[in-house]
Amino acid sequence: MAKTRRLITENLSQVDAVIELLDARIPRSSKNPEIDKLIGTKPRLTLLTKSSLADPASTAKWIDALHGSALAVDTVTGDGIKSIAPTLKKILADKVRRYAEKGMEGRALRAMIVGIPNVGKSSLVNRLGGGKKARVEDRPGVTLTKQWVTTSVGIELLDMPGVLWPKFDDRETGERLAYTGAIRDAILDTEELASALCRDLYREHRDLFCTRYKLDADALADASPYDLLCAVARKRGFLISGGELDTSRAADILLDEFREAKIGRITLELPQETGGGRSLS
Repeated sequence: MAKTRRLITENLSQVDAVIELLDARIPRSSKNPEIDKLIGTKPRLTLLTKSSLADPASTAKWIDALHGSALAVDTVTGDGIKSIAPTLKKILADKVRRYAEKGMEGRALRAMIVGIPNVGKSSLVNRLGGGKKARVEDRPGVTLTKQWVTTSVGIELLDMPGVLWPKFDDRETGERLAYTGAIRDAILDTEELASALCRDLYREHRDLFCTRYKLDADALADASPYDLLCAVARKRGFLISGGELDTSRAADILLDEFREAKIGRITLELPQETGGGRSLS
């Protein structure tokens, strides 16, 4: 975090605006609380990424809550990508006008891209850059240093490494970041994580969860999070020698299917929520 904090501070004066990426499924949990302190009053455009994986109605509520300075985008489907440049130019209308008055009409705007690991920064750079400008993998921590990228839409992008903050405000934030892949699976107990996800899906998205795994919702009313994971393993026929349930395999499958929206387009946070999380400015 210290290195990225320094990079942001040192390069902020070189850009006209900041493009902050948040995961549309967890906009509150995916917001690094350090960003507001670092960028201060610099103009900002918020992008809710991976919108094709999130519930559209919930995403619309987030867009409204962010007062017109946010867009829903998806770097896989391309949804919303074409709106980024005109929206940024609208936010920076005064600066664009001043450039024109100085005879610099058409001068490229410069924007710094910030966000947590695996939120889609490199994929966005490649979309706007018209090619493979940045390395992309479906795991956190791929971009390790800053890089400038020229685009064909009148914006020069400064891509920053994704970084998590040292300490989460609450366990729920950490769990939600892990559900979406912002934290490396290799350092987690995936069965414990998948059990927590089962709990949250059963509580908040019961129909989608039970339909996907053909579960009897009423029969599981008193089930523990681990019991829910066992129910998934049982329904999928995941067994190891001796007939014991293979909950490790069930955990991996459950996390993969959530991340790929095979359970459904699910948003875990709404803007009107006040407890168990951080508010957005």
